[in-house]
Amino acid sequence: MKRDMELVRLILLKIEEEYRSTAIYDLKIDGYDMETTAYHCKILHEAGLISDYGSQYADGQIWNFGVGSLTWEGNDFLDKIRDNSQWKKVKDTITQKGLPLIIETIKTISTAFVTAAAEGVANSILKNINMSQ
Repeated sequence: MKRDMELVRLILLKIEEEYRSTAIYDLKIDGYDMETTAYHCKILHEAGLISDYGSQYADGQIWNFGVGSLTWEGNDFLDKIRDNSQWKKVKDTITQKGLPLIIETIKTISTAFVTAAAEGVANSILKNINMSQ
């Protein structure tokens, strides 16, 4: 099965929204079947972005699955790509540069955007402080 980074983002957003204190069973994402969603939850767990993943199979097919909360790293990753316009900007940059749409590339590009924005804010604050003195 091919990894779908759009689905990865949707799963992280859904877990953040729905998780309270126990596992979420059979997480549903509009437009995706259970098998595809479960596979992506499994690889998100392997990547360390969600805390738990478990599944049960019957007759060679997935019967049910459960996921835990986002990890610290999962929360950080989601914070960088939560905003739709930021997510589009990251994907467009990756595509324009011919880079692979993988978690590490997304982390690097989104971190660069966040860092640049933070530096811009810091420089603006420093400029305003210097002007008022």
